Amino acid sequence: MIDKKRLLDEFLELVKTDSPTGEERNICDLLTKKLVDLGFQVTEDQTAETTGHQAGNLIAYLEGTKPEAPTIYFTSHMDTVAPGNGVRPRVEDGWVVTDGTTVLGADDKAGLAALLEGIRSLREKGMPHGPIQLIITAGEESGLVGSKSLDPEVLKADFGFALDSNGPVGDIITEAPSQVRLDVRIEGKAAHAGVNPEDGISAIQVASRAISKMPLGRIDEETTANIGKFQGGSASNVIPQVVEILAEARSRDEAKLKAQVDKMVQGFKEAAQELGATAEVEVTTMYPSYKYGESDAVVQTALAAVKKVGRTPNLLASGGGSDANVIAGHGIPTVNLGIGYEEIHTTQERMPIEELNKAAELVIALIEESQK
Repeated sequence: MIDKKRLLDEFLELVKTDSPTGEERNICDLLTKKLVDLGFQVTEDQTAETTGHQAGNLIAYLEGTKPEAPTIYFTSHMDTVAPGNGVRPRVEDGWVVTDGTTVLGADDKAGLAALLEGIRSLREKGMPHGPIQLIITAGEESGLVGSKSLDPEVLKADFGFALDSNGPVGDIITEAPSQVRLDVRIEGKAAHAGVNPEDGISAIQVASRAISKMPLGRIDEETTANIGKFQGGSASNVIPQVVEILAEARSRDEAKLKAQVDKMVQGFKEAAQELGATAEVEVTTMYPSYKYGESDAVVQTALAAVKKVGRTPNLLASGGGSDANVIAGHGIPTVNLGIGYEEIHTTQERMPIEELNKAAELVIALIEESQK
């Protein structure tokens, strides 16, 4: 049902349009034109004023020919990671690859291309459909800042799908964790390391003691924790007064997440107290978790659509977050779908053309199955 050559050409056009996160203006304008040409009502929100990015999110709406059908939505993001300027893609043995100097940007321009081609094909063939909303975000690669700044009042869908996961078409991410960020500042007391070290309190020692006692890494099948950044001190002959730490915890179970964060906070506080230092810990929830079962309409639709395009559905739990977490947190049931890109966030990134085609077919099938 799709035009495979047109899809490939559009994907190549998108990946050659520079859009490293924060610099989304060109891709935003290109997508706006494409969506208007497809008959969507398109609005760019004002989130750029708060995110500092060049562009806001695109909110697009297409009236349904079956207005009684549920309103579904799709989300993909317009930005890429670095190095993402001057992408020179080439087609090679059934793959789209880079020249090795940049990422490809299939994350998430494969999702965008599949979405555009799927809806274009559906419109050309006059297929009936319910109302469709698109949420095309900026700043996904900068910590989901676009979706996190999104006004939930613009969300009009009953349920929807993120086209933004690795794994083949057929993978359905029905569970994803919440993430909590910990910004920690340990303050001890400076002193000369050779003359009077006993007068100092090493912030590095305090932090090290705390970290050595806390559970980290894989806590259980649902929960992880990590110390991602540790910096402090100035010279070998100075007892370090300040250390700053960036840490995180994730879990698909909110009670487990709270327990893990509490242990980490307590670890820093106790070590500081033991050694006569202070510990300030700022705890921020970065995004919520989501979890859906086979009885939920969003999962039922995804299962039926995957089967319709000839694939075997694979229900999965993820350890990562996406715009799906944020939008699901606003009460719109959402699952993330595999679209087949590989080696993302590296200069070896590649996109199987077969998966690109199948992803566009899946968009059509999702729209069809959502009406049943």
